[in-house]
Amino acid sequence: MIFVTGGTGLVGSHVLLNLASKSKKFKALKRRHSSLDVCKRVFSYYKADDLFIKINWVDGDLNDISSLQELMQGCTLLLHCAGLVSFSPFDVKRLKKVNIEGTANVMNIALTSGIEKVGYISSIATLNQESTSLIDEECHFKLTKTASSYAYSKYYAEQEVWRASAEGLDVVIINPSVVLGPGDWTRGSSQIFEKIYKGLKFYTNGSTGYVDVSDVAETLIQLLFSNVKNERFIVSGTNLKYRDCFDRIALALGKQKATIKITPFLKEVAWRVEAIKSFFTGKNPLITKETSRSAMSTKMFSNAKIKKTLGFQFTDIDITINKYANWFLSDQV
Repeated sequence: MIFVTGGTGLVGSHVLLNLASKSKKFKALKRRHSSLDVCKRVFSYYKADDLFIKINWVDGDLNDISSLQELMQGCTLLLHCAGLVSFSPFDVKRLKKVNIEGTANVMNIALTSGIEKVGYISSIATLNQESTSLIDEECHFKLTKTASSYAYSKYYAEQEVWRASAEGLDVVIINPSVVLGPGDWTRGSSQIFEKIYKGLKFYTNGSTGYVDVSDVAETLIQLLFSNVKNERFIVSGTNLKYRDCFDRIALALGKQKATIKITPFLKEVAWRVEAIKSFFTGKNPLITKETSRSAMSTKMFSNAKIKKTLGFQFTDIDITINKYANWFLSDQV
């Protein structure tokens, strides 16, 4: 039996879909009042509604140790997909509570409840991205003033997983780049499609890695059932300039490409304007100091290790973009 956290999110939903499609037995943790809409929508995109209704949901919380102790009983494998992704300065406490403390709780219970192996979804944010060359698994995180609160939270969450490894638990960690996929088009990386559909006018010369959400789920599950242990892997399909990626999405959506280049000056103006708007509206800012800085930098990630270890072939970026753009458009009808 596999215990899965984070099944109501983008990546977690695809993990559940992958497991269900392979007839694996699993429990999917959710909070009592969590919405299942994203997960249900993901299954519907893949014409798998019959699998969705068979999911064994169990109510609990990452920060409720007693519920974890009870629910993890009888499981021998764990996929820890739960995590908060936010670059808002208002979410620092939540990032610590969910990503760090929540992961610590899950690892502690895993160590005492018969779990034999853990697969954990981290992020490329935990890699040292100051390198001007290709970033790989040996580019270890550096504690700097420019690192985001999200990066810190995922780094310290990783340390909890490595601690569990040192105490005898077999673990594998994946570090996905920007994940492209369907689900809630108004949140996370999925909102790229919505922003471009509504007329994104700005672009930067920065670059980063992109990966299909289905590839993230597949590599995680393959690693869980492999003999690989106590290693981490960058999961990134391709490296693209932001402008190139956005142009491809715009083409797939039948929209105009962005035409205004963001300069360092405009970058500083943009995140400050968003901060002011956020103060008066109470909503998280669309652009933050951290995300604006990241969008201006050039980063390239190596996927050589995961490809060599699993013989894995990533989905072509144009296939990914066209598929999800079509699904997005179908939701606008």
